Amino acid sequence: MSITSTTIGFLGAGQMATALAGGFISSNAVSADQIFAYDHLEAARKRFSENTRANSVDSVAELIEKSQLIFLAVKPQHLPDLAKEISSLLKPEQTIISIAAGVTLSQLNLFLDGKENLIRIMPNTPCLVGEGAAGLATAAGVSEETTQLVMQLMQSVGSCEQVPEKLLDAVTGLSGSGPAYVFQFIEALSDGGVFAGLPRATATKLAAQTVLGAAKMVLDTGQHPGELKDAVTSPGGTTIAGLAALERNGFRSAAIEAVIAATKRSQELREN
Repeated sequence: MSITSTTIGFLGAGQMATALAGGFISSNAVSADQIFAYDHLEAARKRFSENTRANSVDSVAELIEKSQLIFLAVKPQHLPDLAKEISSLLKPEQTIISIAAGVTLSQLNLFLDGKENLIRIMPNTPCLVGEGAAGLATAAGVSEETTQLVMQLMQSVGSCEQVPEKLLDAVTGLSGSGPAYVFQFIEALSDGGVFAGLPRATATKLAAQTVLGAAKMVLDTGQHPGELKDAVTSPGGTTIAGLAALERNGFRSAAIEAVIAATKRSQELREN
């Protein structure tokens, strides 16, 4: 099986499904006609098709019939009912990929009456622009060929790291929820620029480009973020004054606590 001949289905056609499908198509990993989606809301199906140019179908059964890789893209609380609905329709060769936070592979196995070809992925929305960050864990029944196929698919829209399943809650807390932290940071930087006299549009553009450039330097150079920070921090200069203000206001502690809180929430979703 190769990506170019693999059909992909999304059960649930919301924001994350749309981001993934749109990213797969934009990266040329697959064509729009290889992707199908079903959602019980007709409006969601329509938005999915309009935003991705991929196919929407009229029933769960039709989607399963047409798809080799099936993404479960619904909220965690809706997953048991969806699994019950599809378990009798699945074929042994089909692979189920859940992106529901907190739902374990063993729970999926139980919900799907013993289905073993299971993968969990925690993606994030920047996959829509080819810069996603995802963690992936597989059940024991998944072949290496299938694992590599799904890894290749996810890497077409950013970075994907295979991790032990027990670490997916941490992936959820860091990169799964992380774009929202960064958006808030960009907004705060922009607010600071406006306070200092910059027009809003200019401030937001400079803030976003600064975050993008700094992230690219970390990835491209392989240097520790602390080293890169020190390289632009002159004695008695403007940068150290700004860094001191961040330290006084608990910037690093707040970021750490955000990741920990989101990780704990992912664990709670599973327990509930």
